[in-house]
Amino acid sequence: MEAVVTEALPNAMFRVRLPNDQQTEILAYVSGKMRKNYIRILPGDTVTVELNPYDLTKGRITYRGR
Repeated sequence: MEAVVTEALPNAMFRVRLPNDQQTEILAYVSGKMRKNYIRILPGDTVTVELNPYDLTKGRITYRGR
């Protein structure tokens, strides 16, 4: 699911906004391979997020768009 990073939080967490009608914001963390390869994420970046099926307010960032 595509999303836009709105805020960088401590502990490599990010607040991202989903592109639906309610403008829902969720908490997301960086996936392991992105951490390992030092991929930087800044507010305003477009990212791909996997949502947690048990808690839809949390997710994992798996890709940073160009």
